[in-house]
Amino acid sequence: MDWLAETLLRRRRLVAPGLLTDPRPHEPDRGSRWWKAKGAKGSRRQAAGPAVADGLLALEADLLRLGYLLSAPLRRRLGELDRHELADAGHALLRAVTAELGGHVEHVPLFRGFPASVPADTFEFYVRRVFALLLQEPERPCVLCGEVDAVHPVSPCAHLVCRSCWDGADFAACPICHRRIDPDDPFLRPADDPVAEAVAGNERLPERVVVLWLCEDPAEAARELLGELLDRQTPPRPEDRAAISDLVGGFWPRSAGWLPEKIAVRETRALVLAAALSHSTADAADAGDVPGVGELLDRYADSATDVLRLLYALMGGDPGLRVRPPRRTSVPRPLRRALLDRMDRMAVPHLVEDLHRHPEAWKHMAEVLHPFEHHRRHPHAALAFAALRGTRLDTGAPPARALLARAAAHPEVVRFDGVRLRALTFAGRVEAALRDGDHAGALGLLATRPGELVRRIVHLTRHVPAGQLAAAVTEAAPKVSPGVLISALGQLRTPPGGSRVFLPRGGAARIWTRPDERPPVPAQAVAAVSSAIIGEMLRRAALLPEVERAVLDEGLSDLLAPAAERSASSALVRLPRGSVRPIPAGERIRLFLHWAEPKDARVDLDLSVALFDERWEFTGLCDYTNLVLRRNAAVHSGDLTSAPEPLGASEFVDLDVEALRAIGGRYAIPVVFSYNDVPFDQLVRGFAGFMETPSDGLFEPLAVRQRFELAGPAKVLVPLVADLWSRTMRWADLNLSASGSFHDVEEYREQLARLGSALEDAFGLGDRVTLWEVACWHAAARAREVVVRHGDGTLGRYLRGADEEPAGFAARLTALAGPQDVLQAPGTADPAAGGGTEFAAVIEDDLDVAEGAQVYALHPGRLDPGGVRLLDAADLLALLSPADVPVLAADAPGHG
Repeated sequence: MDWLAETLLRRRRLVAPGLLTDPRPHEPDRGSRWWKAKGAKGSRRQAAGPAVADGLLALEADLLRLGYLLSAPLRRRLGELDRHELADAGHALLRAVTAELGGHVEHVPLFRGFPASVPADTFEFYVRRVFALLLQEPERPCVLCGEVDAVHPVSPCAHLVCRSCWDGADFAACPICHRRIDPDDPFLRPADDPVAEAVAGNERLPERVVVLWLCEDPAEAARELLGELLDRQTPPRPEDRAAISDLVGGFWPRSAGWLPEKIAVRETRALVLAAALSHSTADAADAGDVPGVGELLDRYADSATDVLRLLYALMGGDPGLRVRPPRRTSVPRPLRRALLDRMDRMAVPHLVEDLHRHPEAWKHMAEVLHPFEHHRRHPHAALAFAALRGTRLDTGAPPARALLARAAAHPEVVRFDGVRLRALTFAGRVEAALRDGDHAGALGLLATRPGELVRRIVHLTRHVPAGQLAAAVTEAAPKVSPGVLISALGQLRTPPGGSRVFLPRGGAARIWTRPDERPPVPAQAVAAVSSAIIGEMLRRAALLPEVERAVLDEGLSDLLAPAAERSASSALVRLPRGSVRPIPAGERIRLFLHWAEPKDARVDLDLSVALFDERWEFTGLCDYTNLVLRRNAAVHSGDLTSAPEPLGASEFVDLDVEALRAIGGRYAIPVVFSYNDVPFDQLVRGFAGFMETPSDGLFEPLAVRQRFELAGPAKVLVPLVADLWSRTMRWADLNLSASGSFHDVEEYREQLARLGSALEDAFGLGDRVTLWEVACWHAAARAREVVVRHGDGTLGRYLRGADEEPAGFAARLTALAGPQDVLQAPGTADPAAGGGTEFAAVIEDDLDVAEGAQVYALHPGRLDPGGVRLLDAADLLALLSPADVPVLAADAPGHG
């Protein structure tokens, strides 16, 4: 399956022809009815086999076991294939959808009989291993049982293992060191296959299903997907960055015609530019009307930081500039001149300031650009780099005299101290005004940079009169991105106290917390500025097309609006950080971890759980040091210490919710540690997640409720914090800082307690902007009738009054106050379903909407992407972007 088919299937549930004709064999799990129908031991092209109709029914049965259904057009297309083509398509399709759930690999934990065969006493188990390691000698009786001729070395670790003391039908690795051993080693014995037996009798139906749709025109679907990604107003996730690069580069030069005139997010611009500039000029020449390098730079690089982001992207670095500069690589001379030329045509004050935003990175890149090589051709660029690098200009040499003459024309930007140029930046002037108590002057300066003004809003509320500040925000807000506005709104409305949470720049979402000791924000300022921000959001919503009816789900109040997602993990269910969702309702929850290591390194990951009481006092743990917590309240599948290909390694932890509560536990925090300090981005593959307790063995894809990738330079990942009292979990997706090796829960328990407590303070006690509030802004400004799905199952209808302003209607909707008609009691038919619904923001996808409706659904599996416009959480916010002014990032002078 090619990258486009994979992308469309994962993101849009579209099955492209490239998938249906994939010639490579794809073998699904061993319990697959489809696999049995084809004959697991025969050739894919064997003459004997089921008829196409029977094969299609078997494929549908296997897909249903995974929670997927075929749409009617896709089923018809599959039915038109011959049996060999159907075999290829079926294998590829099953492989692809199974991979999303984590079932594309064979999960083999240390104890194959988990959880029944896990030793109850971890310490006794450890002592037996140590005795065998230290005292056992070759060709001698077993030191544990005394049996003769039962001790043999295992491959490749060569530890001496007694076949009588250690059950080769249960262990999947060396019992002594827990490293994977040769699959053909005589120690390993076949075990009973409970999975195959359970599959035959398992008639479990999925709680929710995902419909797969036929993609008739992959190129058009790719164009639409790229347009959605480029329209977003928040920095892209890692998976989105990869998709943008693939879509632009994979279709270049055709994709040149898909690019808009303006791209709001600067990281996205850099990705587009890098993908476009990385392709040969021959391809561009054949296309006829393809923009050249200069035109692309003029369109998408209007600040020096844009150029820096582009250089990072071209060298394989992070265009978000959150990590150290990438390893320098040469830039072709024509491109180098084009970049310097673009910088030279920028306003000198903005150019000098932009270089000082990232001084070390620019000094690093100056070695690539050689700005002084052609100082006469690019005098402004040379001047900015001279001020940045502190170049000596007292030598009297011709280049020095030329730079001093150029500097004399810009006294407001640089000054000469007799030896070197010193920059006078905007940020320095603002800080000086604040330091001197000239808050009116600082406000005046910030008014010229709307984004900077909004980002400093909380500090300004304590020094600037509420009315004056609200007026400045009202004037600035139309030029600020929605992500910056909602972030400021949440900070304004969150009272001091508790903890503050920061996500410093870096290659992973590392967290920093500190007590919130700031003085309270004056209530008058909160009300005035909040009203100005909400008014701006409603004004933007009113510019969108009106709709007849909007349907909203009250459950959106548990999902936070995404202000930034650049460090978010790729996940099965995309949750904004800080959001709350129910945990599986079953008696037990199974956590899982799988990884595979590269050939030249050993990687030991550990799945662990820390338990805390309601006061965040440590209560217990379940990890490789304690396999069983308090009579099976938590059970670990055993510690695998290596993960060679092709099998890799898997670990599981079963949590009994009621038992954990009975021993005083309230908060359970699962953690993935890299024990030997190898970053996740060095793995061949790595993912984790949780499921309901499977009904047919160790790993059941249908039971998976969340799966997320292990990626980036992190070594300690905290995916969530589970509240066992309320049976909910708060999505964290955060990393802890790590140093050294041998990471485990005992070492990090204090950090985990601080992290969990801070998350509850920051997101649970604060008044952050939620997707519910964003949806209410849409509905109040665009619809006369709003149908709300309440948490108790009832359905209410809100009508906007004839003279009611959108602000009043939005306040009434957000608070669920004022008159409403009760349309539905729990368990009755949904009278809101129908063609009149043109905008919806819901949790589940069980609704009928009009053709072309805009729909956000947390679980959108049954919605037809060809019939409706499916919105991501970032898309829902992006609809509220400024219509008349391009939304720029903080590094763009004068914009938000």
